[in-house]
Amino acid sequence: MKEQLEKIYSDALNDLEKASSLSDLDEVRAKYLSRKGEFNEIKKNLKNLSDADKRIVGSLANEITAKLESTIKVKHDEFYKKELNEKLAKERLDVTLPGKFIPRGKVHPLTSTTNEIVSIFQSLGFSVVESKDSPEVETEYFNFDMLNIPKDHPARDVQDTFFTTLAPNVVLRSQTSGAQIHVMEDQKPPIRVISPGRVYRNENINARKNNFFHQIEGLYIDKDITFGDLKGVLNEFIRLYFGSSRPTRFRNSFFPFTEPSAEVDVQCIMCQGKGCRTCSGTGWLEVLGCGMVDPNVLRGVGIDPEVYSGFAFGMGIERLAMLKYAIDDIRLFFNDDVRFLKQF
Repeated sequence: MKEQLEKIYSDALNDLEKASSLSDLDEVRAKYLSRKGEFNEIKKNLKNLSDADKRIVGSLANEITAKLESTIKVKHDEFYKKELNEKLAKERLDVTLPGKFIPRGKVHPLTSTTNEIVSIFQSLGFSVVESKDSPEVETEYFNFDMLNIPKDHPARDVQDTFFTTLAPNVVLRSQTSGAQIHVMEDQKPPIRVISPGRVYRNENINARKNNFFHQIEGLYIDKDITFGDLKGVLNEFIRLYFGSSRPTRFRNSFFPFTEPSAEVDVQCIMCQGKGCRTCSGTGWLEVLGCGMVDPNVLRGVGIDPEVYSGFAFGMGIERLAMLKYAIDDIRLFFNDDVRFLKQF
């Protein structure tokens, strides 16, 4: 049995000499040192030997096993380092090479402008109207009647408003102002809300107009609200949106649902009020319309105008984005031109 052990050890060393990879070493280890390996088979037969022979053969078997394990470990470390170096050499990266450009999507400028405007008004205490109170498909009741717009008003003409085939009085809303009626019918004052969304008008498309665009409507109803409150809120919004205080002016205007009504201009961003092509030489740019809520509108929704007053305002998101980013054509927002969009 001693000679058999030495013969197995010699065969194992020969197999190790022939091994050239980690997988070869695994095969040698399995052949000689596993539970079914040749050395383990010898150890199983020790029970048939005398006590004296058991000590001699057992000791020799353990010694040969230890030597073989040590040799395999040395070989394993050698092959592991070799294969690792070959792999690293094969997969080596030149860190001086420029990286691959991976296009990334970004938030659309209209979305980012909307988010910015909403965030500003939320910081001023306004909340966003729920979508159920600001539908894009409206009835004339909310889009016109309750906003104090008479039946013969030009805004009801089919040249301005998109009428649907759902019913004679169902339209695509032409302004977000209808949301204030929904809110005032559902809530009691105080009310302080904004309503962003898409609106539709039957316009000829050009650099300044589109047949659908985005607005934000604002409404504040409470006791003792004055035009001074309106000016304070809007001047603060303009300061926060444009990044610094800008000269503003409130011009008399007319909207059926506010009285008095005004349009708000800011000093031209391009020429700083000196007069240029962008502002048609006036030095001013219109940014929004506003006014005190007409008492007839308050009565229509069951709010006593002798107790409560308030103001409303509306602004075009495209126009504000065009002013802030010096964009001269509204159609650029809707053309999906990557050259334009990637600038934002």
